[in-house]
Amino acid sequence: MSNWASYLPLVLIVIVFWLLVLRPARNRQKDFMKTQNALEPGARVMLASGIFGELVAVRDDEVDIRVASDVVLTAARQAVAKIIVPQVVPPLDESADEPDDPPRATD
Repeated sequence: MSNWASYLPLVLIVIVFWLLVLRPARNRQKDFMKTQNALEPGARVMLASGIFGELVAVRDDEVDIRVASDVVLTAARQAVAKIIVPQVVPPLDESADEPDDPPRATD
């Protein structure tokens, strides 16, 4: 029984290392591969350097990104950090901003 007790701290360290380091790294790798597989021309992306643009061409190891009307950058495919999904903003309901009866001052 005392043999097992001497190995318990080592086993706990391995379990904590797996939970705090290996498992999150595996999840980040899965997310990265999902992003890389979803790259297609026309998608709006952000590079790891923070540059935003629209994909013009996607090749095996490079991508062409339009960052302005006449400016196309060539970057490593792995530099694409994330795909920007357009957010739909609902129109403002103007009738909700105006109350039916204005508040009245009372004495």
